[in-house]
Amino acid sequence: MLMLALHGVRTRWVTFVGSFVALALGVGLIAATGLALAASFSAPDKGPERFAAAPVVVRADDRLRVPTANGVRTRPLARTAPVPPALVTELSALGRTVEDRTFPVDLAATGRDGGPRTQDSEPRTGHPWSVAAAAPYRLTSGRSPAVPGEAVVTAGPGSHLRTGDRVRATTPAGVTTLTVVGTVADRGFESAVFLGDEEAARISPAVDALVVHADATAVRDVVARAGGGMDVLTGDGRRRADPGPDRDTEALVSVNALLGTAAGITLFVSVSVVASTFAFAVAQRRREFGLLRTAGATPGQIRRTVVAEAAVVGVLASAAGWWLGATGAPLLAARLVDAGLAPAWFAIGEQTWPLHTAFWTGVGVATAGALAASFRAGRTAPTEVLREAAVDSRTMPVSRWILAALVLLTGAGLLVAALVLDPGDVLGRKAYITRPLLLIVGVALLAPVLAGPLVRALTWLPARLPGATGVLARENASAGVRRTAAVAAPVVITVALTVSLLGTVGTLAEAKATEVRTATTADLVVVPGAAGRTLPPSFVERVRAVEGAVAGVSRSTAVTVLEEGTALVTSEARAVDPARLTAVSAPPVVAGRLTDLDDDSIVVNEEWLTTTVGERVTVWLGDGREVSLRIAAVLATGTGGNGVYVTARNAGGAGPDRIDVAVAEGADPGAVAAALRTAAEAQGTGIRVLTGAEWAAAAAPGMSDSTRAGLWLVLSMALLCTGIALANTLVTATTDRVRDLAVLRLTGASVPQLLRLVAVEAVAVVTGGAVIGAGVAAVNLAGVWGALALLGVRSGVVVPWGTTGAVIAAAAVVAAVSAVVPAAFALRTRPVELAGMRE
Repeated sequence: MLMLALHGVRTRWVTFVGSFVALALGVGLIAATGLALAASFSAPDKGPERFAAAPVVVRADDRLRVPTANGVRTRPLARTAPVPPALVTELSALGRTVEDRTFPVDLAATGRDGGPRTQDSEPRTGHPWSVAAAAPYRLTSGRSPAVPGEAVVTAGPGSHLRTGDRVRATTPAGVTTLTVVGTVADRGFESAVFLGDEEAARISPAVDALVVHADATAVRDVVARAGGGMDVLTGDGRRRADPGPDRDTEALVSVNALLGTAAGITLFVSVSVVASTFAFAVAQRRREFGLLRTAGATPGQIRRTVVAEAAVVGVLASAAGWWLGATGAPLLAARLVDAGLAPAWFAIGEQTWPLHTAFWTGVGVATAGALAASFRAGRTAPTEVLREAAVDSRTMPVSRWILAALVLLTGAGLLVAALVLDPGDVLGRKAYITRPLLLIVGVALLAPVLAGPLVRALTWLPARLPGATGVLARENASAGVRRTAAVAAPVVITVALTVSLLGTVGTLAEAKATEVRTATTADLVVVPGAAGRTLPPSFVERVRAVEGAVAGVSRSTAVTVLEEGTALVTSEARAVDPARLTAVSAPPVVAGRLTDLDDDSIVVNEEWLTTTVGERVTVWLGDGREVSLRIAAVLATGTGGNGVYVTARNAGGAGPDRIDVAVAEGADPGAVAAALRTAAEAQGTGIRVLTGAEWAAAAAPGMSDSTRAGLWLVLSMALLCTGIALANTLVTATTDRVRDLAVLRLTGASVPQLLRLVAVEAVAVVTGGAVIGAGVAAVNLAGVWGALALLGVRSGVVVPWGTTGAVIAAAAVVAAVSAVVPAAFALRTRPVELAGMRE
């Protein structure tokens, strides 16, 4: 049996080359993504950075800890508390202490007139100079700051700051001019500005961390007597005091999602392509199998032969994919790092299990893809050897009808259930990536019964044009149902994936943008020059004093609630001025009134478990304080961007980071905008004054880099597999049709006419597949639109016309070339010889 399978693969290698290449690429990508996934399961054990030379560090706990019946639940705090002054005094009795203060600093090089000349390219963080030794930082030029107005800055390669430069600095205490008296090497985790200890204490009086040169046990005893809420960090635990201690782990979460999605859909596309090519190969060989049956072969032997051939192809392709994956994994990791999707340290480890998994997955995919085709081969009757007609009499077995119906009903049922029970579930990334696959698979299984009639409908007009090309293309596509289905199926999958994924992401982005535009009624919006910064108090007061400006100052914060007694859920929130809220915004209120918001209340959305106006809910604020607040109003859920509103008293210590400005009735909008821009320019820190429309466009959440990279990786692989499947199917089919072409040649058709015929037929079938795929995608996008409508968001559906057109055009070109080239080579032989050649 094995020898017969090897002989079949060697003899009909053209039939299997497409499956080999598609499977090898699929296994290679699965292996590469698997190796990258294995490397992303855990971040490397990195030591402390900012306090690497500090023996003991005392700081407030940066996590909210809430005891529940199932144990202590934790969530990160939006803002950590300072070290109490009394504790600082008590710890100083144990040994030498160094007080660390952390505050934002924005630098701008000054011109000759003392005004700002150029804005520093990145936000900086200020600290007292005495804490620099805890890293340790070492001076690379100049000296340490000795008097107020002097600073030492980090200066990496390409930095424009030098010793002796004068810069304009904006800190929480206001604007001042600093002289750079020294530089230290950039250590990679922050861009720092070191000031004298007294000046740093004046700018930021609170102590954010305390370095203690004393025995750790004694420090813990003192902290324990002072009460909870403080951490004593030693050893590797000091990393918790570094900037963004969880940034590497958080980055790996995105890498995991990206690579997992890419590997899953690659497996799906590979299975579909391999199954389609094997099914077509079996259909093309029915007379060969009929001859074997006439010679005495049993159905079981025929099935085992087909499966054995698939196993041979699977082993060879998986071995090639193993090599491709091992070679491509380091390149993939480097690309992720270069694109900013993975940390700079990310690299492939020494794990080998992803290679083994990918190899056996490839063998399993090839075998499973050929299994269904093997049963069809086993049912081939001996009389099939007598067939001369190329018309397919039976397009689909009953088992395929049943499987297609089950898959379609499951996909449609899940979509309807989600719309009825939880419309928001339709909008989740996992849902809109995986749920459409069921509908796509179900329709692809029906390709033999859908493609033929649709192609006949599409070619109705060409068939009525002068000449025989349209008629022959229409009839050939209708007669060769299995060939038509084998060409259409990969196109259906690729077009449906392209439109469904890109269309869903685009529709969600447009819906979120619509929400932002609808909720923003401010004429002007003032924001800091860099993300994560706050607006200086002096600037805020200057904006409030602008004549004709109704200024609503707000802060970004967070609130956390314990749901069902077991789960801590953190929601983004804005701390606003209730008196100005309705003047500058229009959130979608479904219950209650925004004007009832006060220091004892909160505005929530429908996602919260408690949504009864007037009822009280216990929440933890951004700084960890536990409070009980009354629900003043409830907002519609929308796409999830309708957050929570509290007052400034419940902001958890957050500073103002946005000012929404409405122009008062009768005031001059131009004058108000000019006054705001003058104030922003005088601040010299890159503060931006935007119109409401400009801010809405900038604030609307778009497609993230990881999502964009994942989608293009998936779609590129799908398009590549589609091209391979088209080329393989059409090369095989055209090679088997040389006698038909020769007969047409003998009846008077010219070579250009025949080449035009096979090209038109190939493009017509691709067009039919594209229409079917677009229909599947339309159902998926209709589900997304319906979910948005149920959530109260009125937004249009975004269709990626350009990308979809490019995908269809690429498939049409590949199909036409794959049909024309082998036909051109075959037609170089005399028609009489072709008509009489043996199979």
